Amino acid sequence: QVQVVESGGGLVQAGGSLRLSCVASGSIASINGMGWYRQTPGKQRELVATIISGGNTNYADSVKGRFTISRDNAKNTVYLQMNSLKPEDTAVYCCNVQGTKYGFGSSAVFSWWGQGTQVTVSS
Repeated sequence: QVQVVESGGGLVQAGGSLRLSCVASGSIASINGMGWYRQTPGKQRELVATIISGGNTNYADSVKGRFTISRDNAKNTVYLQMNSLKPEDTAVYCCNVQGTKYGFGSSAVFSWWGQGTQVTVSS
C-alpha cells in the first residue's frame, strides 16, 4: 500500500505565496519522479511542474519564474513554492509520484496520486 498526501493549500490574495508539500509513504522501493498537477472544474488536469530523481525539473509555461519545485529524497517529499500567485492559479493541486514497489521488481513502474489540496487566489 502506498499513500500520497498533500498539504499546504489555502486562500491567499493575488501576489501572495503558498508552499505545498507532498509526502509519499508505504511500500515504495524507489521514486523515479514526482510532480504537481492542477485541475479546475470543466478543464482537464494540467501539468504544473515535475522533478525527476536526477534533479531535472520541468514547468508549465504559465508558472515559469513564479513556481519552484523541489524534493527531499530522504523524506520522499516534494514541495511546490508558489510566488506571485494569480487568480488563474486557483485549482485543486494534486501530487503524482512514479516509482517502484517492493516485491514487483525494478521494471514495474507505478503511478500514485494524492487526493489534492485546494488553492484559491483572490483578486
